[in-house]
Amino acid sequence: MLTSLPSILEKAQKKHYAVGAFNVYNLETVQAVITAADKMKSPVILQTSEAAIKYAGLENLGALVHLMAKKTKTPIVFHLDHGKDEKLVVEAIKSGWYCSVMFDGSALPLKENLKKTKKLVALAHSKDVAVEAELGAIAGIEDFVSVEERDARFTDPKQAADFVRETGCDALAIAIGTKHGAYKFHGDCQLDFKRLQEIRKLVKVPLVLHGASGVPAAVKNLAVKFGAEIGEAKGVSDSAIKKAVSLGICKINIDTDLRIAFEAGLHQFIEENPKNLDPRAFLSAGRDLISKTVEQKIRLFGSTKKI
Repeated sequence: MLTSLPSILEKAQKKHYAVGAFNVYNLETVQAVITAADKMKSPVILQTSEAAIKYAGLENLGALVHLMAKKTKTPIVFHLDHGKDEKLVVEAIKSGWYCSVMFDGSALPLKENLKKTKKLVALAHSKDVAVEAELGAIAGIEDFVSVEERDARFTDPKQAADFVRETGCDALAIAIGTKHGAYKFHGDCQLDFKRLQEIRKLVKVPLVLHGASGVPAAVKNLAVKFGAEIGEAKGVSDSAIKKAVSLGICKINIDTDLRIAFEAGLHQFIEENPKNLDPRAFLSAGRDLISKTVEQKIRLFGSTKKI
């Protein structure tokens, strides 16, 4: 069933766990995430990036998620991820498909980010749509999101408190050292937990962690075995995720790990079944490995049996 973003995140904030927000862009990815959520009895957020909308169409993705959400009692939020294009954010708000949207004004000057976020919050709330905002920029590359290392800014705690109060946003994505894409770190994972603690003390709305894929070794190794050239890929460690959740993060975005899983499952099936020409067979293999990956994330975030 479809539900609101605040309803699941406020509960997560009170009970000290996080809800996974998983990027979807076709039938198989939607099936994979919902199947895992049902099995684990966990609330879940299905989100679409601007690139996913360009690929599959806003109405097509919305109709697909709404149809599948009606068939389950699991709480599901349909969310627009990283909305940088204001026209698209407005379209998503007015479409009737989305439960919540993210307006990503993190690359804008602070005053402009605040002004535009406040305006979109007013529109969204008039349509019963929640808004996630972002303050501070996440480094790395993912779909249409690209922020150079030198331009990446960590979130200032005092600014964050003022920003939330003035905009009225329902959740805030913060920058504490995570990165988009598969190549997040060369050495050990280093996140600014002290900054997170300070933000949590000053900000009352749920906090969001973007760029949080872990690049699980087992899935990465399987992908490499069947041809993926991602040997140097390294993500956020499980221990760092657990600590971030314990310090107040209650929405965690995952995209890269699902891409790796899909590629690994698909290529393994094709190589091991070279005479099978049925797209449903190899797409199912990718879908099933995504589902297993989502299950692992749900256990890591602590949202199992939280419905």
